[in-house]
Amino acid sequence: MKRFLSGDEAFAEGVRLARPQVISAYPITPQTVVVERLSEMVEDGSLDAEYLHVESEHTALSAAMGASATGVRTFTATSSQGLLYMAEVLTYAAGGRFPIVMMNANRATALPWNIYGDQRDSLALLDHGWIQAYAEDNQEALDLALMSFAIAEDPRVSTPFMVNLDGFALTHTYEAIDVPTQEQADAFLPPYVTTNKFDFQNPVNMGYSAGPEFNPYYKYYEHLDMNAAAEVIDQAETAFAQVMGRSYPGMIEAVDCDDADVVLVTLGSITGLARFVAADLRERGAKVGVLKIRYMRPFPGDMIASALEGAKAVGVLEKDVSFGAEGTVFTNVCSALQQAGLAVPAVNFVGGLGGSNISAAQMHGMFAALQERADGQDMKRVQFLGIDSVADELGGDFAQEDAGSAPGDADSEGEVR
Repeated sequence: MKRFLSGDEAFAEGVRLARPQVISAYPITPQTVVVERLSEMVEDGSLDAEYLHVESEHTALSAAMGASATGVRTFTATSSQGLLYMAEVLTYAAGGRFPIVMMNANRATALPWNIYGDQRDSLALLDHGWIQAYAEDNQEALDLALMSFAIAEDPRVSTPFMVNLDGFALTHTYEAIDVPTQEQADAFLPPYVTTNKFDFQNPVNMGYSAGPEFNPYYKYYEHLDMNAAAEVIDQAETAFAQVMGRSYPGMIEAVDCDDADVVLVTLGSITGLARFVAADLRERGAKVGVLKIRYMRPFPGDMIASALEGAKAVGVLEKDVSFGAEGTVFTNVCSALQQAGLAVPAVNFVGGLGGSNISAAQMHGMFAALQERADGQDMKRVQFLGIDSVADELGGDFAQEDAGSAPGDADSEGEVR
């Protein structure tokens, strides 16, 4: 069934179809609509679940972990400062191997206080043991809601899953969405069954301490099972395509990278604008490509290196910066290139912080800058769009078409999805 839904509403529909048994909820902009819609579904009987309205984000994830420990399918959602408030519980849930699914509406972190979208909240927590996926559009958001449960609950993985949607650019933007039937969802996602739970008939010890003699082994197997998720992701996407008739490309998507001289790496909704500009440049004869990262954990380093093998210059566009260093996505991509023995010049474009607009003109400028870098031109390794980036100057010829856009508006990302 086709429906006109925001990203928040689309994700809520995906959660409903997954039949969670416990939902723990605490509101925070721009995530709130997700848990509001789920509360309405529980109230009207279209979703049979226990709905817990708790007093904080910390408690929301704690309650989800407690519910998961009883062997039931659980869901929660948050954003920005709420996600940071959950940080302590993130490691508990990951270490306890509780396959909770959580939607995070990516939003800037304070201070200064800001409700608009960048990705500094989730990227700051990559090391906390959760699978992390990033949606490009609202259809992918709904589909990830279903696939995330299948992946997280697989006994080879048994790891919590964070699905990230760009705040406002996706959460509050409406698109025509294909909503599966409940029969399709049930055919794809069976009921959750686990032995990692409290059992009064067969008591188990959970949440115990482990000293230096044993602790490394727990972390080692947590690492191995996170890596095992890569194969499970492929299998889940194959099964999803068979049931739904919609397919996804795996942990990355390479767009025209095979013969590209320069490639721009993206994460999340900004990929839509990158596709649009790259297609325009291709029509003009430029050999450009776009590499979309769909999963940041487990990190698809080998796949990224393979896709970038023929490039003469690589740019990483991200809505994040690790202060005093560079963007976190850039660090991961450069590590993948180094491990593969690829000496490819790389430039880090930091943009979208605090919801600032990334324009088509800037996107043209980034591709132009990468071409100059491929030709041997030296330039700053880390560049802030709109402040000190050569992309702003090189994209000046295209600036007029973006005149009038402002932070928080339906920006260039929304125009081309």
